[in-house]
Amino acid sequence: MIRWSICVSSPTPSFLRSFPVCQTLPKMRTNHFLLLLVIFLSLTCVHGNTDPSDVQALQVLYTSLNSDARLTNWKANNGDPCTESWRGITCDATSVVSIQLPDLGIDGTLGYSLSSLTSLKTLDLSGNNIHDALPYQLPPNLTTLNLANNNLSGNIPYSISLMYNLNYMNLSRNLLAQNMGDIFNNLTSLTTLDLSYNNLTGDLPNSLSSLSSISTFHVQNNQLTGSLNSLAALPLTDVNIANNRFTGWIPKELLSVPAFIYDGNSFDNGPAPPPPPYTSPPPGKARNNRSHSPPSRTHSGPDEPSSNTSSGKKLSTGAILGISLGSGFVILFTVLVLIFCLQKGKRMENVRRTSTVNPPIIDEKVNAEMQEQRATPAASVIDLKPPPPPTENSTFEKGKSGSTKRVKSTITTSSYTVATLQTATNSFSQDNIIGEGSLGRVYKADFSNGKMMAVKKIDNAALSLQEEDNFVEVVSNMSRLRHPNIVPLAGYCVEHGQRLLVYDYIANGSLQDLLHFADDTSKTLTWNARVKVALGTARALEYLHEVCLPSVVHRNLKSANILLDEELNPHLSDCGLAALTPNTEREVATQLVGSFGYSAPEFALSGIYTVKSDVYSFGVVMLELLTGRKPLDSSRVRSEQSLVRWATPQLHDIDSLAKMVDPTLNGMYPAKSLSRFADIIALCVQPEPEFRPPMSEVVQALVRLMQRASVVKRRSSDDSGFMYKTPDHEAYEMSY
Repeated sequence: MIRWSICVSSPTPSFLRSFPVCQTLPKMRTNHFLLLLVIFLSLTCVHGNTDPSDVQALQVLYTSLNSDARLTNWKANNGDPCTESWRGITCDATSVVSIQLPDLGIDGTLGYSLSSLTSLKTLDLSGNNIHDALPYQLPPNLTTLNLANNNLSGNIPYSISLMYNLNYMNLSRNLLAQNMGDIFNNLTSLTTLDLSYNNLTGDLPNSLSSLSSISTFHVQNNQLTGSLNSLAALPLTDVNIANNRFTGWIPKELLSVPAFIYDGNSFDNGPAPPPPPYTSPPPGKARNNRSHSPPSRTHSGPDEPSSNTSSGKKLSTGAILGISLGSGFVILFTVLVLIFCLQKGKRMENVRRTSTVNPPIIDEKVNAEMQEQRATPAASVIDLKPPPPPTENSTFEKGKSGSTKRVKSTITTSSYTVATLQTATNSFSQDNIIGEGSLGRVYKADFSNGKMMAVKKIDNAALSLQEEDNFVEVVSNMSRLRHPNIVPLAGYCVEHGQRLLVYDYIANGSLQDLLHFADDTSKTLTWNARVKVALGTARALEYLHEVCLPSVVHRNLKSANILLDEELNPHLSDCGLAALTPNTEREVATQLVGSFGYSAPEFALSGIYTVKSDVYSFGVVMLELLTGRKPLDSSRVRSEQSLVRWATPQLHDIDSLAKMVDPTLNGMYPAKSLSRFADIIALCVQPEPEFRPPMSEVVQALVRLMQRASVVKRRSSDDSGFMYKTPDHEAYEMSY
């Protein structure tokens, strides 16, 4: 017999508590004890382990926050937040439900993986020095979001509109800019919204009227304009709108709010004008549940005197005559209105000249239910959000036919005059041309305030009549596209028959120029910079395809439309321009849509273009980053002229893959990272659209690629994203 001695360290597991701390177990078989030991160890290992996706997201956040020493117990690799008491982390079972790290002076950024924290309810990083753009995808199930008093820039991300459980949001005292955005329709649980002390501009969005639970609304010290009508019916108790640029009249409902601060604006004096008769109230819960609808006139209640009797007596002859005359007048008025509407409808039908080439815009709700992207002819792809109902900001313009039409769109970007743009571009001088796109040339514009912009001058000959007349509606939709990796639309011009678009100027040129036409051959993109460009572009497409409802199809994705700033962050241009389909003859003559080399097979063969066609084009761009070659290059031997045909068979062969890599990298890349990069390309350029992954999966694959590769030794010049050739260059050493 074998006698085993067990020493159980404290705390003792429950099934061994009947034994002393050290006890001899007589006559126990060896295999029985080993089985018991295995069970005990397995139980202790399973219990308390944090969800791997949560661990990975926190590791990315830790790295993005510069691995700050104040984040005690946090680790960039391995580790278990829930069992190791990472500072500020609270767990429920194996899931991270709260991150609270206020007022620690932490520096860095928020990274790119917060959306993976699907169980997170509270995120409080207020009172730190966190900078850079606010990530466009945040934890989706938050109830409390507090990022106040940091240095966050950019705009309010659209993904907040999908946080149905959000109760408290505080983004005050940051550097947020642009418009607030129509993102509040679904936030019916939100009670506190604080966006004060930022640089927000534009009018208050109509969707604020949907905040049926809100009590506190602070937007003081911004540059907001317009009226306060969207706040009138909300159950507010604390409102601060001071030091903005609001105009008009203060709704009387707001004047009864207990805490209402509104100084530093330009409101009109005197009482507000009465609303139009029978105007329905804005959506949302009215204060104190008071009904604003007119009383019902269908019948009289039991306690209500009848409208056609007086003290129970019959109507007099004069009353009957008055009713008859009144009824006749109402009937005559109705007939006249009907005739007017019929004539107006006929005139509008003549102006529209609708055809099967351009069907009407589909209702947004219907589009949202059609999440699966079905193959649609290229000319009938509905890319952008349908326009909102007519508002006071609707614009009038004249079409080619000479008729004046009302464009039912709310523009959330600046309007420029032709004279201003002529001055800034030196009368659209040839010397100021910096590119030529599918719809016209792009000019560099120097404004008197020192700001530099890019102006796209639309060639009206490229547009059909309907698309020319719908230009402002397209501008309205484009102005709502807001993402750190998308070139924002800064303004537009519709004047004297001219149609122009004004964009932010991106200083470092296009990816195409840097890869294929760089004058300085001693400088090239490092491998890390190329992966960064791929990831940023993928995030932009993910936003267009999967965040925007309905999805926005780019339809002209290529390296020439990926612009790079000084830090080599990519910015995708021409987003939303696919809604302005060029004339068929011009398109065929110049191949404006779906440039050769980037076109998916289904578009080249049948004219079908979907979001999966964008995925194919993105795969071609990744091939450019990998090989440094053009998508089509007639200067090469025939078998290598088409980049996709030449490269695809070699993507899974290690030896062939190494020979394909851009020679300007001089071998300075990690082999495993290269292989994973090639795997993503192979998925994107599948001939069949249904086998290509959605962009969200591409983004996650690129994120994992970056996480798994940590550089042990790298050149100091890699920090800038450029690699300078030297005779004694060092190779990269990577650890996994």
